[in-house]
Amino acid sequence: MSRILITGSADGLGRLTAETLQSQGHDVIVHARNAERAAHLRPLTDHGAGLVVGDFADRDAVRRIASELLEQAPLDAVVHNAGVWSGKHVMPVNIIAPYLLTALLPLPSRLIYLSSGSHFGGEPRLDGVDWLGRNAGSYSDSKLYVSTLAAAIARLHPSVLSNSVDPGWVPTRMGGAGAPDSLELGHRTQEWLAVSDDSEARTSGSYWHHQQRQEPHASVNDTAFQDALLAALAEETGVRITR
Repeated sequence: MSRILITGSADGLGRLTAETLQSQGHDVIVHARNAERAAHLRPLTDHGAGLVVGDFADRDAVRRIASELLEQAPLDAVVHNAGVWSGKHVMPVNIIAPYLLTALLPLPSRLIYLSSGSHFGGEPRLDGVDWLGRNAGSYSDSKLYVSTLAAAIARLHPSVLSNSVDPGWVPTRMGGAGAPDSLELGHRTQEWLAVSDDSEARTSGSYWHHQQRQEPHASVNDTAFQDALLAALAEETGVRITR
């Protein structure tokens, strides 16, 4: 049995991931932005799932969640699922929050970061990025950063299985009812990478789509860009990933 945190699990792919892993007997911790959304998680928490609540657009809330988790048993895996499509919270939620949780918690055995095919449209530049979310940020840029973060951790911490996943454009609240990809396939890769003992699932530093490795944006595996991104995030947050 693994102990697994799934962020952004009140609905959508995060909820489906949490439900599947709990049904398989794993010790699941779910996350919701606020108390109202946390109430939707009662079917899981009533059956033993842990719960953390906090808005990932608020760095203090992310730090508080990390402090709560540090007082509990260590995690075996984290599925960084929480994300927003547009608006001023794109950078705070999509990259700052997962970076902070990664830096503030002991590194687990497995890290899974939700990326997107949109990352191919991202720009590998860091000058002038509004990390604070004072203005609307680029979703494509944020997902390029997420995949790069996953690859950097895989390179620098070989004992950790760190991967990014494109779940596809699926019919969730974010994706919309008309999204053409498979909702079922949209969460299977995350679950597989989090717990499977298959040799394929125990690889690291890859970008996945529907349990198939794909070649990401060239900058994802550019070690100079990886190092620059880690330095920028460390300077912005005041926390470095050292463990």
